[in-house]
Amino acid sequence: MSNTPLQTKTDSNVSRNQLKRRLKARHLTMIAIGGTIGTGLFLASGATISDAGPGGALVAYIISGIMVYFLMTSLGEMASVIPVAGSFSTYGTKFVDKAFGFSQGWNYWYYSAMIVALELSAAGLIMKFWLPSVPSIFWSSLFLVLLFLLNILSVRGYGEAEYWFSIIKVATIIIFLVTGFLMILGIMGGEAVGFKNFTMGEAPFKGGFMAIIGVFMIVGFSFQGTEIVGISAGESENPAKNVPKAVKQIFWRILLFFILSIIVISFLIPYDDPRLLNADSVSVSPFTLVFKRAGLAFAASVMNAVVLTAVLSTANSSIYACSRLLWTMAKEGTAPRFLRKVNSRGVPINALYVTTIVGMLAFLTSIFGDGTVYFWLLNACSLTGFIAWLGIAVSHYRFRRAYVAQGKDLKELPYKAKWFPLGPILAFVLCMVAILGQNYQAFLGNEIDWGNIIASYIGLPLFLLLWFGYKIIKKTRVVRLEDCTFEQEDH
Repeated sequence: MSNTPLQTKTDSNVSRNQLKRRLKARHLTMIAIGGTIGTGLFLASGATISDAGPGGALVAYIISGIMVYFLMTSLGEMASVIPVAGSFSTYGTKFVDKAFGFSQGWNYWYYSAMIVALELSAAGLIMKFWLPSVPSIFWSSLFLVLLFLLNILSVRGYGEAEYWFSIIKVATIIIFLVTGFLMILGIMGGEAVGFKNFTMGEAPFKGGFMAIIGVFMIVGFSFQGTEIVGISAGESENPAKNVPKAVKQIFWRILLFFILSIIVISFLIPYDDPRLLNADSVSVSPFTLVFKRAGLAFAASVMNAVVLTAVLSTANSSIYACSRLLWTMAKEGTAPRFLRKVNSRGVPINALYVTTIVGMLAFLTSIFGDGTVYFWLLNACSLTGFIAWLGIAVSHYRFRRAYVAQGKDLKELPYKAKWFPLGPILAFVLCMVAILGQNYQAFLGNEIDWGNIIASYIGLPLFLLLWFGYKIIKKTRVVRLEDCTFEQEDH
């Protein structure tokens, strides 16, 4: 946000009521790149190859990549026009219905808060690799304090942390890809492997179409995090320029980091290798297996450090997203007013406190009752990432239709998403497939597994309850296309 004489005179008021645009282009770019790269790629990618074969995993990643590309171009078009920190909630309110925006905001806040708890638990377990005698709760608590301090300093603290977290992850993947292709060609690690892993047994498509659908759910979770760039737009120095730049890189990073990684793993490790099924241990990460095959004995320790970086990066982004969403909803009247407070550094301080406390309490539930409460909390948020994506697709469809209905020139858009309306419609359909097919196996047995179904789908009725409960109580209506507004409120 540029400084004007008026702003300078009222600086104390501004600092209490507004966020500050301090994220540079390099921050936003690395947030976009690093948002997706996490344990889904470093650990779970092996399980997808094991379940669907090399060809099936590749198809699932390509389909997911297409879905994410269209979702992010949709988000990019809206965020470049209306760059706000609570993008999912705001766009739903402006272009669909205030009740829809309300449910989208609280849905994503809950998702992000639970992800904080999940990643804190994971970080504590990862540290046991080096220091097994130290209780994991010590590390989890320490990391929570560090991430809180990074976020409370300023938005620049969050941006710098994400920048360097992403650099580490990107460097690891580049080294992995170079090493992997040298091994495939026989330059490292013995003879060229050829296509034998793609032709053995049931390969390349183990389990057929249904296996690809099953893996698609897992892969979809791996891509979640890209949407953080939409929330970050609200604190970008030049969102009209920087948001499109970050969004444009999504397709290429998906192609480079995910697709090529799956190709390397599939060529070098047979899909029936039992070590691929263990997605909980860094020692059997497919990345570790490839590095070890190349003769790099220290691979497990290095990958453990990288996975720890990925976990802390995800927790850092989730704390940031949570606090900004709460602040925006408070400004819009759908969250308690005290959450609107912003400190002199432009940080929504009360929203950050609440997010940290909720994340800590959720994490602490993993200690009691054998983690039963904790797993129920996580199950309740298993669908929420896809629901947020579905909201992006719906909001963009209505955004563009409203833009045209009001006689505005599409050439004036800072960034124009390609393939409209196919893009948001296709993304919507794929999101629905992911949501409804979340645990389709539970319906296929001789007896329907209702316990499993409730655990898998509980997030959907909770979202619908928020949506229609607010709609009935507040008597909201779908916004007419002619009444949609494209101006950014003074946040």
